[in-house]
This record gives sequence, structure tokens and C-alpha cells, in this order.
Amino acid sequence: MIIDAHTHIFPDHICESRGAYFEGEPEFKLLYESPKAKLVNADALVTEMDAQGVDMSIAFGFPWHHPEIFKPHNDYIMEAVARYPDRIKGLCCLDVFADNAADEVERCISGGLSGVGELAFYQGGFESDTLDRLGPVMAICREKNLPVLIHTNEPIGHQYPGKTPNTLSQIYEMIKHFPENNIILAHWGGGLFFYMLMKREVRETLGNVYFDTAASPFLYTPAIYSVAESVAGAEKILWGTDYPLIKPDRYFKEIEKSGVSEGAAKQMMGENAARLFSII
Repeated sequence: MIIDAHTHIFPDHICESRGAYFEGEPEFKLLYESPKAKLVNADALVTEMDAQGVDMSIAFGFPWHHPEIFKPHNDYIMEAVARYPDRIKGLCCLDVFADNAADEVERCISGGLSGVGELAFYQGGFESDTLDRLGPVMAICREKNLPVLIHTNEPIGHQYPGKTPNTLSQIYEMIKHFPENNIILAHWGGGLFFYMLMKREVRETLGNVYFDTAASPFLYTPAIYSVAESVAGAEKILWGTDYPLIKPDRYFKEIEKSGVSEGAAKQMMGENAARLFSII
């Protein structure tokens, strides 16, 4: 089974009138103001999955600041899961600084969603107030044994829309703050997995952490797959495309070039996600 662990879908009214959602949502404007930045609905996602040979996708929306936007968007994710139960698993996406964020997480999980994400803190890193706000959300997911997907990025290199000022130390401290949670770090965790080579502490601290491959073709050479397998282990890697940013076939070609074994590729591209999200 091939499982895409990182996709974004939007209801039609946002796809068709994105500009109406820019006010008060600077991060959404930053990422999607350009008409070249694609927005797709659930039907388009499933159509692309059929064309690309993807069996199931983990889908979610956007971490809107305003509840009047993220609640209907989460409703749409729940509707998509109900409409395509064998093709889509959904996550609750929101701003953890919003009032009653934990209540929204409870509502979404009760409504059939399978975790939380992609949480993103575009204006800063994982400061103490962020950890405080994350706490109730993480507690819910820990109790229910559901994963939390968090946006991270490499702290050096070229700039691009959505690249946050987070540091590897901040990401690491966040993980230490929630050691019992299953945490997925998007975009290879900003390279944090490299430090699993250290003799003390790090590998144990990252015991419940996974790294997804979202946007990898824009960030790294294909060698990242074999390097990550060697350092972190194939069992810690989740194949995710960030679709519609990049289509699956581009990843297929890169993984083929990467030199990872067929068994490792199967783990990355489906087996690990199936285990983490309890997909039979």
C-alpha cells in the first residue's frame, strides 16, 4: 500500500476565491497569493491519487488563525474522510493560539479525524508560550495515541515562502517537552535526524519522532533518502508529497535514484504510515 502522509485540500469556495481569505491571515497570503500556488479539493486529490497509483492520503487544511475559517475547513476534511473512507485519512488543522483550540481538536477527533496537523508557527519558533499553547493539544493526542504533524524547516540555505525562523535547538526542545507524543516533523525535520548519530541522548529523545519527505525535491538531492535511512532508519521516514505542491511521480523518480532498497522504500512509502495511522 502506498500512502502519501502529507497533502493539503481545500473546499471549493477557498479554491475559487482565495483572495477573500488573505485579510487577517498573512501566512496564507504569503503562501498562496501567487496563482501558481495550487489549491485543490478532495475530489482532485483522489483523481490524482488514481492517476499516480497512490492508495491513501493523509489530508489536512491550513493553520488558520480565525476559528470561523478553520472550523468549516475541518468540517470539510471530515466530510472528505466520510466520502472517501478507503482513500483519505484526515487531520485537524488550526492555530493552537486560538481560543478553545483543544475543544476543536476533541470535536474533530470525535468526527473521525486521525490526529492533528500540519501545525505551523510561521512568525517565530517554538518559544515557551508556543509550548504552553501546544500542551493541551498534545495531551489529547497523547491520550488517544494519535500523531501530531508539525511544520519544520532547515535553518540555513535559501529563503522561500513559509520558511520559518525555527532553529534545530527549538525543535529539539519542543520534542523533549512532549516525549510521549508521536510527532511527525515535516520537511525532514529541518535535518534534525542527522544528530541521531550522536552517542548520547538524541536517539532516545527522538524515539517517538518521524520525519516526512514533504517538498524534498525542492530542498535536497535524492541522496537524502539513503542518508536518512542510514542515520535514522527507514522505519522513521514517512513519504509525503505536500501535494499539490509536487506530484507523487517526481518523488518516485527520486527514490528510485536514491539507492535505498526495495524493502526500505516500502517502509517509507506506506508501511510506516499504515502502522502510525492504524491503517489496515
